[in-house]
Amino acid sequence: MTIAPENRPLLTVHTHARGKRSPVTCRLKCNDACLHPAPNESANEYFKDVVSSVLSRRAMLGTLAVAAGAVVIGAQGVTDAPSAEAATLPEGRFPGGGHGKGLSFGAIDPQPVDVDALVVPEGYTWDPIIRWGDPILPGGRTFDPNNQSPEQQAKQFGYNCDYLDILPIRPGEKHRGTRGILVSNLEYTNPEIMFPPTDKYWDVAADGSRTKNAYSRAIERAAHGMAVVEVRRRGTGKPWDYQRISVLNRRIHLDTEFVLDGPAAGSDLLKTVADPTGKRVFGTMNNCAGGTTPWGTVLSGEENFNGYFVAAGANPTADARYGIGSSTSYGWEADEPRFAQSEGYENEANRFGWIVELDPYDPQAKPVKHTAMGRFKHEGANVTLSAKGHAVAYMGDDQAFDYVYKFVSKERVAKGESRWARTHNKTLLSEGDLFVAKFTGDSPAAQIDGSGAVPADGAFDGTGEWLPLVKDGRSKVPGMSVEEVLVYTRLAADKVGATKMDRPEDVEISPVTGRIYVACTNNSGRTPGNATEGATEANPRTHKVVGGATVNGNRDGHVVEIIPSGDQTSTRFTWNLLLVAGDPAVEGTYFAGYPKDRVSPISCPDNLAFDAEGNLWISTDGQPSSSGIAKCDGLFKVPVAGRERGHVQQFLSVPAGAETCGPLVDSRDGMVYVNVQHPGENGSFEAPDSFFPDYVAAGVRPEAGDFRGPRPTVVQVYRDRH
Repeated sequence: MTIAPENRPLLTVHTHARGKRSPVTCRLKCNDACLHPAPNESANEYFKDVVSSVLSRRAMLGTLAVAAGAVVIGAQGVTDAPSAEAATLPEGRFPGGGHGKGLSFGAIDPQPVDVDALVVPEGYTWDPIIRWGDPILPGGRTFDPNNQSPEQQAKQFGYNCDYLDILPIRPGEKHRGTRGILVSNLEYTNPEIMFPPTDKYWDVAADGSRTKNAYSRAIERAAHGMAVVEVRRRGTGKPWDYQRISVLNRRIHLDTEFVLDGPAAGSDLLKTVADPTGKRVFGTMNNCAGGTTPWGTVLSGEENFNGYFVAAGANPTADARYGIGSSTSYGWEADEPRFAQSEGYENEANRFGWIVELDPYDPQAKPVKHTAMGRFKHEGANVTLSAKGHAVAYMGDDQAFDYVYKFVSKERVAKGESRWARTHNKTLLSEGDLFVAKFTGDSPAAQIDGSGAVPADGAFDGTGEWLPLVKDGRSKVPGMSVEEVLVYTRLAADKVGATKMDRPEDVEISPVTGRIYVACTNNSGRTPGNATEGATEANPRTHKVVGGATVNGNRDGHVVEIIPSGDQTSTRFTWNLLLVAGDPAVEGTYFAGYPKDRVSPISCPDNLAFDAEGNLWISTDGQPSSSGIAKCDGLFKVPVAGRERGHVQQFLSVPAGAETCGPLVDSRDGMVYVNVQHPGENGSFEAPDSFFPDYVAAGVRPEAGDFRGPRPTVVQVYRDRH
């Protein structure tokens, strides 16, 4: 039976989203987090603002910053005016990208939010590598959107791809050749555009309204998780094709067995009736960003896991702190008691919210959830090595007013690619010290007025400290055991007085300088006079004025730069804001002192990546409005040193309704990769808002009734050599 269009709506959505961000995305991806009070109700003090007795040299250079003006987007030349920060960096220290080199292109114009096309610079072209529903395991059939099944989805590429990497075909190789291993997260699902309006997938009530049935919910669970897929190409710089059959191909989903390791493994806080050992769990969910380790494994962050569980757990205080509510939009609690946290499963939610480690080179190896790295809404984790070989991981907790974390391994990395070395290195994240960041600003509080105006010393900056939560195997949090610190990490960080941030998401380490960059996406709750917290120097914006009207909240986000005071294991650092994002034509934006009339508008930084030359690349999840027209999300290049520091340049724009995820930039190969997530999310199966990526021709919509999308897709962008 086909369900009438008038009975189609099933999802209750709210109109709180602003700009490009869709309320459907908010509902399905983060369970309308910004509609609820921030789970962090701790009374951590604001940044201790210190009045500097010495006028910073940057204040004298601050006049180089050009006032907001008309935005000019195009193939810009190199400015002759150095930014303030550029003068503090020695010439020659930052090869290539330190001065804006690397992949060359002419910046594209921002695209109106209804443009259903993937737009790339002149001289480049794009192709899909793999799409939702493409078969990757034996028995997987060609995707048929009208005949989906749980069994087929478990053999196909899943939905809403996020983190992405393409690894060399053998561990230890430095460059991608003609064979590679594509690894992608599969974050969440949207049933409205996945399932046809028939009773095969929907239950219809007497009033004509519909809800997902058990069959479609099982497909959703199979569409979550991760995918490992072999890819091949004819030569470097040429497009990849995925291999439908390969011994390396793999699907990770809600029925995949994981191992829990680390100090909390086996804890009573992790045991359920289905797993009395507390060391074995099925599935991973809401996998957002991630990172590839120096030893060739992939890390994946379990982010908005709270939206899948009902608040009936053993610790109501902890459930509330993690944002677990009385109902879910997924409805899986009707299928499996663990999602209801019913009797015997009171700890089930505690078994999610971890960093997952996957070995893409060993299809038989069970993926691991590392309890030593703490439990929160992980955006992802990225690892670098200290001078003495300790693994140091940086992580963000993607929630308004939550924290930035660091993990330092107890053991040191083993060199080489022997079987012993790989086995040893895969244990590095199983034991170590866990820290949370505290930032202190160096400007008088009166100069941080919430408008985004730069203080008198010419920069938002200061000092910081990594506060220990677990050190040398012992809890450093009064009244909490090691197991409690690791399972209830948010509560532990509250107690030690960590700094509340504006949704810290991806955290990346520069391969050139070792500096750490944190994408703070936004925080609509940081408003003037907010009881939780107002403006601070590291989160300086509570409002902006657009066309004479005040818009409350930090809706555009910012990027924090952290400079370790010595080795990566140091507990001290300095910091500054690289970007205070938004439309440069609006007051309260900052681009490291670079002239604002020469940058691309950028808002809501989400995923970060570096190219080999040290340029930062930023993908966005919500773009600013110019002249009242919201813009599609995109990918942006930003040099972080030298004359071009802060020169934001838009490289690509994704189609209507989509978010740019998982950027991967191979500047030496001349290729860029992104995951295009939730294209056309405001539409429905029978009335699509997007036809990406299977247009009849580029940008041309098909005839009515010819379903060609939308499908979340891994995209490759390369030079057009025709």
